[in-house]
Amino acid sequence: MSGPDVLFPLRNNFYLGAFQAAINEGTVRNLSDADAVEKDSFVYRSYIALGQHQLVIDEINDAAPTALQAVKLLALYLSGGAQKDKALSGLSEWLSDAAVASNPTLLLIAGMIHTHEQNYNEALKYTHVGGTLDLCALNIQIYLKMHRTDYAEKQLKIMQQIDEDHTLTQLANAWVNLSLGGAKVQEAYYIFQELGEKFTWTVMLMNGSAVCQMHMGQFEEAETRLLEALNKDSKDANTLANLIVCSLHLSKPTARYLSQLKISHPNHVLVERASAGEAAFERAVQSVA
Repeated sequence: MSGPDVLFPLRNNFYLGAFQAAINEGTVRNLSDADAVEKDSFVYRSYIALGQHQLVIDEINDAAPTALQAVKLLALYLSGGAQKDKALSGLSEWLSDAAVASNPTLLLIAGMIHTHEQNYNEALKYTHVGGTLDLCALNIQIYLKMHRTDYAEKQLKIMQQIDEDHTLTQLANAWVNLSLGGAKVQEAYYIFQELGEKFTWTVMLMNGSAVCQMHMGQFEEAETRLLEALNKDSKDANTLANLIVCSLHLSKPTARYLSQLKISHPNHVLVERASAGEAAFERAVQSVA
Protein backbone atom coordinates (compact mmCIF):
# COMPACT_ATOMS: atom_id res chain seq x y z
CA MET A 1 0.00 0.00 0.00
CA SER A 2 1.50 3.34 -1.06
CA GLY A 3 2.02 6.11 1.46
CA PRO A 4 0.73 9.68 1.30
CA ASP A 5 1.69 11.82 -1.69
CA VAL A 6 4.01 14.29 0.05
CA LEU A 7 4.42 16.36 -3.13
CA PHE A 8 0.68 16.88 -3.65
CA PRO A 9 0.54 20.38 -2.03
CA LEU A 10 3.49 21.56 -4.12
CA ARG A 11 2.13 20.19 -7.41
CA ASN A 12 -1.41 21.35 -6.72
CA ASN A 13 -0.36 24.90 -5.94
CA PHE A 14 1.71 24.99 -9.12
CA TYR A 15 -1.19 23.83 -11.29
CA LEU A 16 -3.51 26.40 -9.68
CA GLY A 17 -1.02 29.20 -10.34
CA ALA A 18 -0.14 29.70 -6.66
CA PHE A 19 3.56 29.76 -7.48
CA GLN A 20 4.95 31.28 -4.27
CA ALA A 21 2.90 28.81 -2.24
CA ALA A 22 4.36 25.99 -4.35
CA ILE A 23 7.88 27.25 -3.65
CA ASN A 24 7.08 27.39 0.07
CA GLU A 25 5.99 23.73 -0.09
CA GLY A 26 9.38 22.79 -1.57
CA THR A 27 11.01 22.37 1.83
CA VAL A 28 9.83 18.77 2.24
CA ARG A 29 12.74 16.41 3.02
CA ASN A 30 13.59 12.69 3.14
CA LEU A 31 12.46 12.11 -0.44
CA SER A 32 13.51 9.42 -2.86
CA ASP A 33 15.88 10.54 -5.62
CA ALA A 34 13.04 10.59 -8.16
CA ASP A 35 10.76 12.60 -5.85
CA ALA A 36 13.56 15.04 -5.06
CA VAL A 37 14.10 15.73 -8.76
CA GLU A 38 10.35 16.17 -9.30
CA LYS A 39 10.16 18.54 -6.31
CA ASP A 40 13.03 20.66 -7.64
CA SER A 41 11.49 20.69 -11.13
CA PHE A 42 8.22 22.14 -9.84
CA VAL A 43 9.98 24.62 -7.55
CA TYR A 44 12.18 25.92 -10.38
CA ARG A 45 9.23 26.07 -12.78
CA SER A 46 7.43 28.14 -10.14
CA TYR A 47 10.36 30.56 -10.02
CA ILE A 48 10.22 30.79 -13.83
CA ALA A 49 6.48 31.54 -13.67
CA LEU A 50 7.31 34.39 -11.27
CA GLY A 51 9.83 35.77 -13.77
CA GLN A 52 12.92 34.81 -11.76
CA HIS A 53 14.72 33.19 -14.68
CA GLN A 54 18.26 34.06 -13.62
CA LEU A 55 17.88 32.35 -10.25
CA VAL A 56 17.03 29.10 -12.05
CA ILE A 57 19.90 29.51 -14.52
CA ASP A 58 22.38 30.16 -11.70
CA GLU A 59 21.28 27.31 -9.43
CA ILE A 60 21.04 24.45 -11.93
CA ASN A 61 24.54 23.28 -12.83
CA ASP A 62 25.75 21.01 -15.62
CA ALA A 63 25.76 17.97 -13.34
CA ALA A 64 22.03 18.24 -12.59
CA PRO A 65 19.62 15.49 -13.75
CA THR A 66 18.05 15.71 -17.22
CA ALA A 67 14.71 17.01 -15.90
CA LEU A 68 16.38 19.97 -14.22
CA GLN A 69 18.56 20.66 -17.26
CA ALA A 70 15.35 20.84 -19.28
CA VAL A 71 13.84 23.35 -16.83
CA LYS A 72 17.03 25.41 -17.11
CA LEU A 73 16.57 25.48 -20.90
CA LEU A 74 13.09 26.94 -20.37
CA ALA A 75 14.54 29.66 -18.12
CA LEU A 76 17.20 30.44 -20.72
CA TYR A 77 14.62 30.56 -23.51
CA LEU A 78 12.29 32.92 -21.65
CA SER A 79 15.23 35.20 -20.80
CA GLY A 80 15.28 36.18 -24.47
CA GLY A 81 18.11 37.55 -26.61
CA ALA A 82 21.22 35.42 -26.95
CA GLN A 83 19.97 33.20 -24.11
CA LYS A 84 16.96 32.23 -26.21
CA ASP A 85 19.18 31.11 -29.09
CA LYS A 86 21.36 29.18 -26.64
CA ALA A 87 18.28 27.43 -25.29
CA LEU A 88 16.99 26.43 -28.73
CA SER A 89 20.41 25.05 -29.65
CA GLY A 90 20.69 23.19 -26.36
CA LEU A 91 17.20 21.76 -26.74
CA SER A 92 18.07 20.28 -30.13
CA GLU A 93 21.19 18.68 -28.66
CA TRP A 94 19.32 17.10 -25.77
CA LEU A 95 16.53 15.79 -27.99
CA SER A 96 19.06 14.19 -30.34
CA ASP A 97 20.57 12.21 -27.46
CA ALA A 98 18.77 8.85 -27.43
CA ALA A 99 19.75 8.26 -23.80
CA VAL A 100 17.62 11.15 -22.52
CA ALA A 101 15.30 12.09 -25.39
CA SER A 102 12.34 10.22 -23.85
CA ASN A 103 12.54 12.01 -20.49
CA PRO A 104 8.98 13.28 -19.78
CA THR A 105 10.13 16.65 -18.44
CA LEU A 106 12.41 17.21 -21.44
CA LEU A 107 9.51 16.37 -23.78
CA LEU A 108 7.23 18.72 -21.83
CA ILE A 109 9.72 21.61 -22.01
CA ALA A 110 10.31 20.95 -25.73
CA GLY A 111 6.57 21.16 -26.30
CA MET A 112 6.29 24.35 -24.25
CA ILE A 113 9.12 26.08 -26.09
CA HIS A 114 7.87 25.14 -29.56
CA THR A 115 4.34 26.17 -28.55
CA HIS A 116 5.75 29.52 -27.47
CA GLU A 117 7.34 29.73 -30.92
CA GLN A 118 3.86 29.00 -32.37
CA ASN A 119 5.35 25.95 -34.06
CA TYR A 120 2.54 23.65 -33.00
CA ASN A 121 3.28 20.68 -35.25
CA GLU A 122 6.86 20.60 -34.00
CA ALA A 123 5.62 20.79 -30.41
CA LEU A 124 3.30 17.82 -30.97
CA LYS A 125 6.23 15.74 -32.24
CA TYR A 126 7.43 15.64 -28.64
CA THR A 127 4.20 15.80 -26.64
CA HIS A 128 1.84 13.54 -28.58
CA VAL A 129 3.21 10.44 -26.82
CA GLY A 130 1.37 11.58 -23.69
CA GLY A 131 1.71 9.19 -20.77
CA THR A 132 1.59 11.92 -18.12
CA LEU A 133 -1.14 14.37 -17.18
CA ASP A 134 1.24 17.26 -17.86
CA LEU A 135 1.91 16.15 -21.43
CA CYS A 136 -1.79 15.47 -22.08
CA ALA A 137 -2.70 18.91 -20.71
CA LEU A 138 -0.13 20.57 -22.97
CA ASN A 139 -1.51 18.59 -25.91
CA ILE A 140 -4.94 20.02 -25.12
CA GLN A 141 -3.57 23.58 -25.04
CA ILE A 142 -1.85 23.04 -28.39
CA TYR A 143 -4.93 21.53 -30.04
CA LEU A 144 -7.09 24.41 -28.78
CA LYS A 145 -4.61 26.90 -30.26
CA MET A 146 -4.93 24.96 -33.54
CA HIS A 147 -8.75 25.10 -33.24
CA ARG A 148 -8.90 21.29 -33.11
CA THR A 149 -11.35 20.87 -30.26
CA ASP A 150 -12.06 17.32 -31.42
CA TYR A 151 -8.48 16.25 -30.70
CA ALA A 152 -8.50 18.21 -27.43
CA GLU A 153 -11.58 16.26 -26.30
CA LYS A 154 -9.80 12.96 -27.01
CA GLN A 155 -6.85 14.03 -24.86
CA LEU A 156 -9.23 15.07 -22.10
CA LYS A 157 -10.79 11.60 -22.08
CA ILE A 158 -7.32 10.11 -21.65
CA MET A 159 -6.67 12.41 -18.69
CA GLN A 160 -10.02 11.47 -17.15
CA GLN A 161 -9.11 7.79 -17.46
CA ILE A 162 -5.81 8.44 -15.65
CA ASP A 163 -7.29 10.58 -12.85
CA GLU A 164 -10.64 12.29 -13.32
CA ASP A 165 -10.45 14.22 -10.03
CA HIS A 166 -6.91 15.55 -10.50
CA THR A 167 -6.68 19.37 -10.47
CA LEU A 168 -4.95 19.41 -13.85
CA THR A 169 -7.69 17.21 -15.35
CA GLN A 170 -10.33 19.55 -13.95
CA LEU A 171 -8.55 22.58 -15.41
CA ALA A 172 -8.22 20.87 -18.78
CA ASN A 173 -11.93 20.05 -18.66
CA ALA A 174 -12.67 23.75 -18.10
CA TRP A 175 -10.42 24.78 -21.04
CA VAL A 176 -12.19 22.36 -23.38
CA ASN A 177 -15.67 23.33 -22.17
CA LEU A 178 -14.86 27.01 -22.66
CA SER A 179 -13.74 26.37 -26.22
CA LEU A 180 -16.89 24.37 -26.98
CA GLY A 181 -19.05 27.35 -25.96
CA GLY A 182 -22.79 27.33 -25.36
CA ALA A 183 -23.97 25.54 -22.25
CA LYS A 184 -20.48 24.13 -21.72
CA VAL A 185 -19.26 27.60 -20.67
CA GLN A 186 -21.42 27.38 -17.55
CA GLU A 187 -19.80 24.03 -16.73
CA ALA A 188 -16.35 25.58 -17.16
CA TYR A 189 -17.38 28.42 -14.83
CA TYR A 190 -18.46 25.94 -12.16
CA ILE A 191 -15.09 24.16 -12.38
CA PHE A 192 -13.14 27.38 -11.80
CA GLN A 193 -15.49 28.29 -8.95
CA GLU A 194 -15.14 24.89 -7.31
CA LEU A 195 -11.33 24.93 -7.52
CA GLY A 196 -11.17 28.45 -6.13
CA GLU A 197 -13.44 27.63 -3.20
CA LYS A 198 -11.82 24.26 -2.50
CA PHE A 199 -8.21 25.41 -2.62
CA THR A 200 -7.39 29.09 -3.12
CA TRP A 201 -8.45 31.86 -5.48
CA THR A 202 -5.41 32.52 -7.67
CA VAL A 203 -5.04 35.07 -10.46
CA MET A 204 -5.27 32.22 -12.97
CA LEU A 205 -8.57 30.92 -11.55
CA MET A 206 -9.98 34.44 -11.34
CA ASN A 207 -9.19 35.01 -15.01
CA GLY A 208 -10.72 31.68 -15.98
CA SER A 209 -13.89 32.53 -14.08
CA ALA A 210 -14.03 36.03 -15.58
CA VAL A 211 -13.57 34.77 -19.15
CA CYS A 212 -16.52 32.41 -18.60
CA GLN A 213 -18.61 35.31 -17.30
CA MET A 214 -17.73 37.41 -20.36
CA HIS A 215 -18.77 34.54 -22.64
CA MET A 216 -22.09 34.47 -20.77
CA GLY A 217 -22.51 38.23 -21.19
CA GLN A 218 -21.91 38.99 -17.50
CA PHE A 219 -19.39 41.77 -18.09
CA GLU A 220 -19.93 43.71 -14.85
CA GLU A 221 -19.41 40.56 -12.78
CA ALA A 222 -16.35 39.72 -14.89
CA GLU A 223 -14.91 43.18 -14.30
CA THR A 224 -15.31 42.77 -10.54
CA ARG A 225 -13.47 39.44 -10.61
CA LEU A 226 -10.71 40.84 -12.84
CA LEU A 227 -10.17 43.82 -10.54
CA GLU A 228 -9.71 41.33 -7.69
CA ALA A 229 -7.08 39.60 -9.80
CA LEU A 230 -5.42 42.94 -10.55
CA ASN A 231 -5.15 43.60 -6.81
CA LYS A 232 -3.24 40.32 -6.46
CA ASP A 233 -0.88 41.00 -9.39
CA SER A 234 -0.97 44.38 -11.12
CA LYS A 235 1.32 43.20 -13.94
CA ASP A 236 -0.40 39.97 -14.94
CA ALA A 237 -0.77 39.92 -18.73
CA ASN A 238 -3.99 37.90 -18.84
CA THR A 239 -5.69 40.12 -16.28
CA LEU A 240 -4.78 43.33 -18.12
CA ALA A 241 -5.77 41.89 -21.52
CA ASN A 242 -9.08 40.60 -20.19
CA LEU A 243 -9.78 43.96 -18.52
CA ILE A 244 -9.25 45.68 -21.87
CA VAL A 245 -11.75 43.36 -23.56
CA CYS A 246 -14.22 43.61 -20.69
CA SER A 247 -13.97 47.43 -20.56
CA LEU A 248 -14.65 47.68 -24.29
CA HIS A 249 -17.89 45.75 -23.82
CA LEU A 250 -18.83 48.04 -20.92
CA SER A 251 -17.95 51.16 -22.97
CA LYS A 252 -15.32 52.10 -20.38
CA PRO A 253 -11.83 53.58 -21.04
CA THR A 254 -9.09 51.07 -21.81
CA ALA A 255 -6.06 53.37 -22.25
CA ARG A 256 -4.65 52.83 -18.75
CA TYR A 257 -4.85 49.04 -18.95
CA LEU A 258 -3.29 49.10 -22.43
CA SER A 259 -0.46 51.33 -21.18
CA GLN A 260 0.20 48.95 -18.30
CA LEU A 261 0.22 46.02 -20.71
CA LYS A 262 2.65 47.81 -23.05
CA ILE A 263 5.05 48.47 -20.19
CA SER A 264 4.87 45.02 -18.59
CA HIS A 265 4.41 42.87 -21.71
CA PRO A 266 5.44 44.82 -24.84
CA ASN A 267 5.20 41.72 -27.06
CA HIS A 268 1.66 40.78 -26.02
CA VAL A 269 -0.67 40.13 -28.96
CA LEU A 270 -3.07 42.92 -27.90
CA VAL A 271 -0.19 45.40 -27.75
CA GLU A 272 1.01 44.34 -31.19
CA ARG A 273 -2.52 44.64 -32.62
CA ALA A 274 -2.99 48.08 -31.06
CA SER A 275 0.38 49.24 -32.43
CA ALA A 276 -0.49 47.91 -35.88
CA GLY A 277 -3.84 49.74 -35.74
CA GLU A 278 -2.15 52.98 -34.71
CA ALA A 279 0.36 52.65 -37.54
CA ALA A 280 -2.41 51.99 -40.07
CA PHE A 281 -4.30 55.04 -38.80
CA GLU A 282 -1.20 57.23 -39.14
CA ARG A 283 -0.69 56.04 -42.71
CA ALA A 284 -4.33 56.78 -43.52
CA VAL A 285 -4.04 60.29 -42.08
CA GLN A 286 -0.85 60.97 -44.03
CA SER A 287 -2.41 59.73 -47.26
CA VAL A 288 -5.20 62.31 -47.08
CA ALA A 289 -3.08 65.14 -45.67
